[in-house]
Amino acid sequence: MQVELQERPATARPLLAIDGLKAFYGGTEALHGISFSLPTGGITTLLGANGAGKTTTLRAICGMVRREGEVSFDGQAIGRLATEDIVRLGVAHVPEGRGTFTGLSVEENLKIATYGRRDRAHVKRDLDLVFTYFPRLKERIAQQAGTLSGGEQQMLAISRALMLGPRLMLLDEPSFGLAPLIVREIFHIMRRINEEAGVAMLLVEQNATLALELADTVYVLETGSIVMSGTADEMKNNEGIRRSYLGY
Repeated sequence: MQVELQERPATARPLLAIDGLKAFYGGTEALHGISFSLPTGGITTLLGANGAGKTTTLRAICGMVRREGEVSFDGQAIGRLATEDIVRLGVAHVPEGRGTFTGLSVEENLKIATYGRRDRAHVKRDLDLVFTYFPRLKERIAQQAGTLSGGEQQMLAISRALMLGPRLMLLDEPSFGLAPLIVREIFHIMRRINEEAGVAMLLVEQNATLALELADTVYVLETGSIVMSGTADEMKNNEGIRRSYLGY
């Protein structure tokens, strides 16, 4: 049964708005006209089984796959923009598998993320902010990224996204392959980034329990379609969600 979201005031323009989004791999349609929105400063999570279309949704927002439909960011249509132009508007993507440059140092990974920034004066400020959230990276600033632990590489991936100066971060499976204590630490820092830096987040995460703890709003995907939506609290109390994703 559909769980309806409470209506927001008409004056509250969403930061990200998606309407009728379709995505394609070759001739195969992977998303079937999904629609949802994300408010400024909010955290939204996408739940669904493997193959449901969660990662494809993030890729479609960034223009990394062929897409149809309307995508707007802060009121500006971005459906026809190239990926690099979407990044410059303030959308940062942290892909599954972290995507760090393993042959470069921590410092080089962070600096390479700033090359396309227009507000060069704020780069030093953001570097200091990154080291506030992830002091472990400051200790390893000269270390080659490929020699970091899995948790440290995930921290570096999130930090690289922060160095883009984003208003929205798209995070794909940030807990993948990490020990539970490290996952808890990273999710705690993600909450701080959201609350202190005001960065909105769209999260894809197989650990539904953690995702529901972090998120305000939830959308459930099945085979490329949204089948349910609601607040995190509503989803925690939904019997179908508990059985399918929370294990009780």
